Amino acid sequence: MKLSELLTGIKPTETAGSADVNITGINIDSRRVVPGNMFIAMRGTQVDGHQFIPKAVELGAVAVLCEDIPSDAPASVTFVKVADCEDCVGQIATTFYGNPTAKLRLVGVTGTNGKTTVATLLYNMFRKMGHKCGLLSTVCNYIEDEAVPATHTTPDPIELNQLLARMVEAGCEYAFMECSSHAIAQKRIGGLTFAGGIFTNLTRDHLDYHKTFENYRDAKKAFFDNLPKSAFAITNADDRNGMVMTQNTKASVKTYSTRSMADFTAHIIECHFEGMYLEMDGHEVGVQFIGKFNVSNLLAVYGAARMLGKETEDILLVMSTLKSVSGRLEPLRSPEGYTAIVDYAHTPDALENVLCAIHEVLNGKGQVITVCGAGGNRDKGKRPLMAQEAVKQSDKVIITSDNPRFEEPQDIINDMLAGLTPQQKRKVLTITDRREAIRTACMLAQKGDVILVAGKGHEDYQDVKGVKHHFDDKEELMKAFG
Repeated sequence: MKLSELLTGIKPTETAGSADVNITGINIDSRRVVPGNMFIAMRGTQVDGHQFIPKAVELGAVAVLCEDIPSDAPASVTFVKVADCEDCVGQIATTFYGNPTAKLRLVGVTGTNGKTTVATLLYNMFRKMGHKCGLLSTVCNYIEDEAVPATHTTPDPIELNQLLARMVEAGCEYAFMECSSHAIAQKRIGGLTFAGGIFTNLTRDHLDYHKTFENYRDAKKAFFDNLPKSAFAITNADDRNGMVMTQNTKASVKTYSTRSMADFTAHIIECHFEGMYLEMDGHEVGVQFIGKFNVSNLLAVYGAARMLGKETEDILLVMSTLKSVSGRLEPLRSPEGYTAIVDYAHTPDALENVLCAIHEVLNGKGQVITVCGAGGNRDKGKRPLMAQEAVKQSDKVIITSDNPRFEEPQDIINDMLAGLTPQQKRKVLTITDRREAIRTACMLAQKGDVILVAGKGHEDYQDVKGVKHHFDDKEELMKAFG
């Protein structure tokens, strides 16, 4: 593709060199540049891509998009100066890969909790309905049956458009995608055309990056602000920020609720660890999920399917066959008669939701033992809140290590303990070794009890000092079961 074509919709402030040069690929990582590529010098939160321009040129870049043209720029390379590379990279990637979202229906899911569940269930539902689909999620990306490992909740704009283009090539009609607040704020989804957007809920998270809750909220809201008039926006009316998300959108707004009047409604008739019996929009359906928060997730799925043109009966029939996403309220039965549940809950609100779901089923018949921690090098303010939530709804709590990253595990545990009163600490054990914490929980559990192992869910590693060591909560539980 000619550079002049690639710059369609981009307004350079200065160009040095020929726009007639042929571009064979685009990269924001200088190490991946090959001859004929265009290098985009992004200013990241950790490093400035401008310092890697010489390396990109050395590896064969024939064009560079940047915010400052180097004084020693070689005449053999075309330099394109723009006001903000972050604003342009999404559009350039979309153009280079043939505007894939014009050829399939892309639905984005944003919110603090539930993104993975909603996006994955939509992907599974539409495949069961006979459609070819793609999925972009925290757990794994999929192009039909082909798994493509995920490194971020939302990939960078170039990788994202590569994946979407491969979906189009594979004949996919739909793609379902988690949209993280980082991705929206960093404009990783720039240039994409969405057929619809879904808002799940909003609670404290990622304040290490966004600094304030208002910034975090506004990042989510920007997704809906940018939806086209042709799209739909489905929002959770039970969340206090639900209507804030859609107040400036041009999209067609629909609401869902488990508590009040809305476009899509549902409530629980019966609940067991094997699943729930629901009334959804006046119809009864059995589902293989538990917890009020999962009723909300299923309503979001139902609403999106309706907005994508599916009939109620067809949706509910398929919904009854869907299973929980890996590491999301995933139950394991022990030979001794207690239940262990693995869940990704890593925010105070998510922990509260999961524990509430467990109590809904237990109904006072058994104790709850919670094993949890908090991630290192992330929002420290939520650590004492996590501990408070665990203690409030558990009979015993074991505070342990999660992904300590570059912090000392004991320092993180101490931050969590700081949120507890001396009386609350009486029901708490601290065991730094997560494997030992899980084993201890299993030793304490009696028939009819429930162990919640929270925080890591589907993850099969522990991040310690920059190294990912194999660790899987489900594997450790099975070993503890014997």
